[in-house]
Parts: sequence; structure tokens; C-alpha cells
Amino acid sequence: MISKLPKWVEASAFVLAFIAGSVNAIALLGFNHQGVSHLTGSSSLLGVELAKANYAEVIHLGWIILSFVVGAGLSGFAIGNESLRYGRRYGFALLCVALLLVLSMYFLNLSSNLGHYLASAACGLQNAMTSTFSGALMRTTHVTGLFTDLGIIIGLWLRGHSPDKRRVILYLILITGFIVGGLIGAISFTHLTFYAMLIPAALAALLAGIYFVCRQKLIQSSSS
Repeated sequence: MISKLPKWVEASAFVLAFIAGSVNAIALLGFNHQGVSHLTGSSSLLGVELAKANYAEVIHLGWIILSFVVGAGLSGFAIGNESLRYGRRYGFALLCVALLLVLSMYFLNLSSNLGHYLASAACGLQNAMTSTFSGALMRTTHVTGLFTDLGIIIGLWLRGHSPDKRRVILYLILITGFIVGGLIGAISFTHLTFYAMLIPAALAALLAGIYFVCRQKLIQSSSS
């Protein structure tokens, strides 16, 4: 699957992982240590709060989980489930991510939980988009699977199997992007509080703009 992806995927993968890492860092610092870029922690907390009969928190966590699923559903509706192609609505999906993050910032500044849910939906949309065109190879909003796959590759290498170098490089790019995004998200939150959401939102909008320009050039070159 990775051999079928264009060369620019690595650069976009870094930016997308950076966006998710930044959003999650802002969430951890500003949402009472509640991450939104993946659902593992939220699902565990949901079980804990159910055991405590803390139903207000159960409802809150349930909305975070549901919002992630709704975001993924939006990606499925807009893009479909086929392989990467310029005719797909990736630019639209990225603009939706940017819009959701801007709206999240707005509501978080009003101390509304709706900001949490919108940030979770943005991550769900982004993760579904990249998982769709890469066959779940690119996980841009969490790194557990990436570290697992790297471990598998190392184990197979020890057994004498030659590793797929491009796959390894892509995983390292994604992990680095997520960590660097977390670093920048934490620093920007310290100085900007929830306005720090504008940084990942702007990056998502920039990627959308680049995609639209490249797609238009491809259409023009193919028609000439």
C-alpha cells in the first residue's frame, strides 16, 4: 500500500501529525487533562467514572467519544473509502478540520464544553481521512499503533526479514510530527491559552490551500 502513495505524503504526514499533537497537548493542558486526539484514554476514564457513578462526567466523556465518531463519519460521507486520488474531497475535509478547530477555540474561550467536542470531532475527521486513503497505514492523531508497528518491524528484522525503509521513515516522521506538535502546542498554550488552537487550524487551512492549487495544476496539465 505505501508504495502506491505519492512522494509528498511524507511531508503532509508530518504536518497532520503536528496538528493532532498540538491539539492534544492543548486539550491535556486546558481540558482538565482530557485528550481528544484518540479515544483510548477517554474510554478508560468512562469506565472509571461509571464505577464512581459520576454521571455528569460520564455524559461529558460520552460526548467526546461520540464527537470523534461523528467527525470520522463526516470524513466517510465526504470522501468515501477509496484510495488516494486528487478527485477526492481532501481539501474540503481539511477546511472542515480548520473550521472545527476555530469553533473549538471560540467555545473554549466561553468555557463551554462544546469546544471539547468540536476539537474531538476535528481529530476524528482527520484520522478517518488519512486512514481511508492509506489503508490505515497513516495514523496521524495517535502513535500507539505506530510504535507497535515499529516493534513488529524490528522483530521481523531480527528474524532476517528486510524492513520496508519507506514505511519505517513514514512512521518516524509521524511520531516526530506528533511530538513536535505537542511541544509547540504546550508552549503556545502557555502564552496564548485557547487561542493556540489557531496554529493547528491555520496549518490545516494551509494544507487545504496547497491541495487545491496542486489539484488545479494537475487538471490543467492533463487537459493541455
